[in-house]
Amino acid sequence: MVVTGYSKNQILYINLSGEMDECSAQTARNKCDKLIEDNLGVKKIVINLSDVDFMDSTGIGFLIGRYKKSAKLSIPLYIAKPNFAADKILNLSGIYSLIPKAE
Repeated sequence: MVVTGYSKNQILYINLSGEMDECSAQTARNKCDKLIEDNLGVKKIVINLSDVDFMDSTGIGFLIGRYKKSAKLSIPLYIAKPNFAADKILNLSGIYSLIPKAE
C-alpha cells in the first residue's frame, strides 16, 4: 500500500494505491495519520481510492479509524473514486452513512 498526500485550497487529498489488507493496514494508518496531523488547518479530507486494487474488511476498519480521527478534529472526511469492487464492499458495509462520497 502506497500512501501519498497533498494539501490544496484547504483540502487534504490522501491517495491510496495497492492492496488494503491486514499486512498493509498498519503502515497505511501511520502514514495517513501523519498526513492528517501535519495538515490540521484544512477544511476537509478526501481519501482517493481509485488506485486501490483490493480491499477487505481491514479497509473498512482503516476508513472508520480515519473517520474517528477526523471527527475528533472537526474535519469532515470524504471517500473519492472507489473502484467497482471497493464501492460494493463500502455500500454493503454502510460506511457511506458515516463517510460520504466526494462529489
